[in-house]
Amino acid sequence: MRIKKRKKSSRYKGWKAHGRGDKRKPRGSGHRGGVGMAGTGKRGDQRKSLVINLYGNDYFGKDKALRRGNKPKKLDVMDLAKIAENIELIVQKGMAKKSGDGYEVDLIGYKVLGNAKDLKLKLKIKASAASASAIESVKKAGGEVIVE
Repeated sequence: MRIKKRKKSSRYKGWKAHGRGDKRKPRGSGHRGGVGMAGTGKRGDQRKSLVINLYGNDYFGKDKALRRGNKPKKLDVMDLAKIAENIELIVQKGMAKKSGDGYEVDLIGYKVLGNAKDLKLKLKIKASAASASAIESVKKAGGEVIVE
């Protein structure tokens, strides 16, 4: 049974690198590249597996296509059939109001899609975008779509 373990510092007296290979390796964090995500760049081979597991291969390099021009604004989608079904709820939310024999619907920030087979409501819709079939369906019912 060993009573006292010999210290490593005493074992490496006279050895320049103290069992760490190159004598510059143990100095600071330069050999590791730093702490956290530091040193994970293009040539950070010792951390490649960490980065790939966390972020996938998209972490490395830059894609010029991503920086070309402005990104188009992503619009929420609203279906004509859903508008017709839930018109009372839309009025309660304040997105629409009754006017005469029809409704004025304010859907700015939405794209209106035309999946209504036979629309019976007369709608005046203000929207950020609308499909051709939606515009056609609303016009058949006697309404209009204003794209802003």
